[in-house]
Amino acid sequence: MSLTAFSHGPSGVSAEPAVQKKSRVVWFLLLPGLVYLALFFITPLISLVITSFQTAPPGAFIGEYVNSFRWENYAEVLSLYGDHSLRSFLYAAAATLIALVIGYPLAYFIGVRLRPYPLWQSLALVLVIAPFFISFLLRTVAWKQLLADEGFIVGTMKALAIIPDDAYITGTSISVIFGLAYNFIPFMTLPLYASIERLDLRLLEAGNDLYAGPFTSFRKITVPLTMPGIISGTLLTFIPAAGDYVNASANFLGSTSTTMVGNVIEANFLVLQNYPHAASMSLILMGAILVLVSAYVYKSGTDDLL
Repeated sequence: MSLTAFSHGPSGVSAEPAVQKKSRVVWFLLLPGLVYLALFFITPLISLVITSFQTAPPGAFIGEYVNSFRWENYAEVLSLYGDHSLRSFLYAAAATLIALVIGYPLAYFIGVRLRPYPLWQSLALVLVIAPFFISFLLRTVAWKQLLADEGFIVGTMKALAIIPDDAYITGTSISVIFGLAYNFIPFMTLPLYASIERLDLRLLEAGNDLYAGPFTSFRKITVPLTMPGIISGTLLTFIPAAGDYVNASANFLGSTSTTMVGNVIEANFLVLQNYPHAASMSLILMGAILVLVSAYVYKSGTDDLL
C-alpha cells in the first residue's frame, strides 16, 4: 500500500489543510494573551534591565541617568542592602509558615467537616475572602491600632503580666511577621481548600480500617494528596510577602530596624530617585525568588507545577 494513503481521511481528502486551519485558529485565540504579555510584562522587564545598568553622567541632576553597562550597580546594592534581602526572606518564610499552620486546619474544616452542609461551607468561604473587601492599607492600620502600646491586646497582656510593662509590639519583627501572615492568609487558605475539597474521604476510611491512627492517616494520606494545594498556597503567600513594603514600613507595623527589600526599592524609586539601584534590587529579588521557588517545588516532588 502506498504511504500517501495514510495522509488522507476516509473520503480520500488530505487532512493537512484542516490541521493548518486549526493551528491558525489556536494562534488567533492566543494572540490577545500574547500581546498583553508582551506589553505589560516583557516590555517593562526589558526596560527594568536597561535601567539597572544606567549611570549618572558628570554634573547630572538627581534622577538623571544615561544608558550604559554599569554592572557595578548590582554589586553596590548587594553590599548596601544584603541584610534587608535576608530579612525579607526570613520574614516571608516565617509568615508563610504561620499562614500554613492556621490556614490548613481552617481549609480542612471547611472542605471536609462542612462538606455535608453546602450553605455553611459557602458562608465560611465568604468569611475567608471577606478581608479582601477592605483596603489592604486600612486592614494594616487597624492592626497597628490594635497592637499599639495603649491598645487592648498589649494592655491586656501587660495586665496579665504576660509581657513587661515597658514592652511593645509595634515596630518590631513580631508585628511585621504577624501583619504579613494576617494579610496573606486567604492566599494560603483558598488553594488548600481547593485541594482538600477534592480529597476522597473513602481513602481516610480505608486507612482507619487498616488500623492507621489519625496522625498516620494525616501524614500518609491527607498530606500527600493535598500537597499541590500546600505548594500553591506557599508560593502565593511567600512571593508577595517577600516583596511587601507596607507592613514593614515605619508608618504601619514596622520601623527602621525592620526595613525589607520592598521598602528599599520604594525609597530608591520615589525618594532618592536612584533608579538604577532600585531596578537592580528588583531584578535581584526576582531572581532570588525564582531560585528559591524552583528549589522548593523540586524538593517537594511537585516540579510539574512549574
